[in-house]
This record gives sequence, C-alpha cells and structure tokens, in this order.
Amino acid sequence: MRNYNPLSVDELGRSAARALMEYPAEVLPPENSFNGAGVYTLHYRGIFPLYSDIAEDSPIYVGKADPAGRRQGRGRGAMTTTTLYRRLQQHADSISAADNLDLQDFRCRWLVLDPVWIGLTEQTLIAEYHPLWNIVVDGFGNHDPGSGRRNQRRSQWDTLHPGREWASILQDREETVETITSAIETFLSNRGRRLNP
Repeated sequence: MRNYNPLSVDELGRSAARALMEYPAEVLPPENSFNGAGVYTLHYRGIFPLYSDIAEDSPIYVGKADPAGRRQGRGRGAMTTTTLYRRLQQHADSISAADNLDLQDFRCRWLVLDPVWIGLTEQTLIAEYHPLWNIVVDGFGNHDPGSGRRNQRRSQWDTLHPGREWASILQDREETVETITSAIETFLSNRGRRLNP
C-alpha cells in the first residue's frame, strides 16, 4: 500500500521545486527588477570543458534569498524587497569577474516565495539535482569577508575560477586546480550513473 499526503513537508517542497523548474530559464541577471524573496537556480550552457556535459535543465547552482532580518525574526515585508533580484545580480557580477567563464553562457530561474517555504524548497532542489557548485565546488555564493578576516583561505570556486578581486587577496588553499578538477570529473561521472542507471 502506498501512502500519499499532498500536504506533507516533503511534498510541499517538491511542489515548489516543480513550480520553479516549470518556468523557462532566462538571462542572468534578469532584465527587469522585481520584488520578493525566494529561491533560484543557475544553469550553464557554455563550453568550459568541465561543465560542457551538464544538461541545460540541470542546475549548476541552487540558492536562496531570504528577506533582510530573517535570522533575527524580522523578515516581514518579504514581498516588498528586491533581495532575490539583487542576489541574482551579485551572482552575475561574480561570474563576470571570473577569468574563465562567460556570463552569456548562464541562465537562471527564480521563484518568489513566502519566507516559510524558502529553506525547504532550496533543500529539495539540492537533494533532487545535486548541483555541482553546491556539492563539490564550494564558495560561489561567498561574499568579501572584509579586511579583518583576510587570513581565510580562497574557496574552491575562486581557485578554479579566479578573478574576484577580493578573493585574490585571500590565502591559497591546499587543494590545487587539478585536485578540484579531478573531484568534479568523479562527481559528474557518478551523478551520470545515478541519473541514468
């Protein structure tokens, strides 16, 4: 016997994830500003050798944009803020700064959500699609840590895709580009087998 509860937490997360993925992918960043907080996916369709086999509908990155003050319980007014749009703009800036990526090769999807559903939907999307920049190549969503914390190590993403000015000042990490490349190749090979048994 199979049990199905359309109002279960898992099913609500899957429902929001499906709604997001049904929208056509658009240019990054979106051409027009919009209000709201929510979730988004980034998609790659270029010729960077490590990413060229990733299907266009399979996100390379999944993220969320909570309303300001959410962690302090002040996240009201989520529908009147441009936090989701601004987050997509920030990601476009990061990609544009990278020496070996072209912003024209990226597309995005987004979904404005009530704050209560944002984290759940992000988790569901990551569990469903295993996005490379969430699972293997850490650091894409990082911000400038500020002058007081410049002793941190450069992220995997910034090691593989140098160009963000603030990241160039950080300390080198022990992992090399070759090590990160090998981890990506292994991950994509294993993911391909999981998705195509």
